[in-house]
Amino acid sequence: MALAALVVVASVFLADLANEAWGFDGVVSFILVAIVIGMLIRNTIGVHPWMEPGIAFSLRKLLRLGIVMMGIRLSVLDVLEIGAFGIPIVVGAVLTGLVVATAATRALGLPDRLGTLIAIGTGICGATAIVATAPGIKARDEEVAYAVANITIFGIAAMFLYPFLGDLIFSGDITRVGLFLGSAVHETAQVAGAGLIYDQAFDVTTAPSGADVAVIAKLVRNALMVVAIPAVVFMYTRRSDPDGEEASGGVLRLVPVFLFGFLAMALIRTLGDAGVDDGGNAFGIWDADAWDGLTDGIRTWAGYVLATAMAGVGLGTSIAQLRGLGVKPFLVGIAAATAVGGVAVALVFVFGPFITV
Repeated sequence: MALAALVVVASVFLADLANEAWGFDGVVSFILVAIVIGMLIRNTIGVHPWMEPGIAFSLRKLLRLGIVMMGIRLSVLDVLEIGAFGIPIVVGAVLTGLVVATAATRALGLPDRLGTLIAIGTGICGATAIVATAPGIKARDEEVAYAVANITIFGIAAMFLYPFLGDLIFSGDITRVGLFLGSAVHETAQVAGAGLIYDQAFDVTTAPSGADVAVIAKLVRNALMVVAIPAVVFMYTRRSDPDGEEASGGVLRLVPVFLFGFLAMALIRTLGDAGVDDGGNAFGIWDADAWDGLTDGIRTWAGYVLATAMAGVGLGTSIAQLRGLGVKPFLVGIAAATAVGGVAVALVFVFGPFITV
């Protein structure tokens, strides 16, 4: 964790130097720099095995903490409006990922289990969905590793590229860019990173920001795991063993608990703002200036906590492991990722105008 935090400090310093040299704020995002520095450390100097638990903690626990803290930036009504109109966009992107990855797997003659894992990882929630699905379809360890590596490659590429591509396609419309990032990028960490890169690169200071919208759209995708993963396992079982019994597992374990934390923080913001707007104090404690200072402080620290998680993404990415992926799984991954991105763009154009936050 200390290493990840140190990477963030160095990244802020280097990004500031680069932006001063360019003469523009936000040209270089310190989030992007943190990921790159982490990858350079991992793949040159190396990371000692005793550091791995701390890196994993940064990537998983701190990521969730940062997302929960981001909830203070939005009202409950904002969350519900973005989430409601984001559902058809997310569902379309998820179904596209599942269908295209499955079809490409069969066309290339790859094992059905591998295609199923790549499909669920592309459509739903990256490595989390892959690991949750693997026991139900009795996937081998190497198939899980291949699928996770595949998702990692295209997720990192999308995290770097999509913030700038989204701004170009949607002409700087923050809400539409956020919906696109939340629907098209694979992992929760990668979505948060892409959103933060967008906000920093284009100096977005409004609320909801691109990162806010992206995270809400991704949380909708995460929630779909409860339905999608059991359905995928059932369909796989019917195809591969019509007379067998469907593998079962606790569906409730798929519910992303940090989603409720995010909503709780949004509720706190809504109630606090209501107290201030009525001429009183937030929760009878903070006046308007103190409440603004408190919420701004939480927003700022949410960014730093998420940046530490992004450094964990870089520190946990081994290029040597990714090189063993092979050509055919790579083709499945690129077909699914491209299709999901294209469908996400089309659906954002259709449903994006209905969101007025």
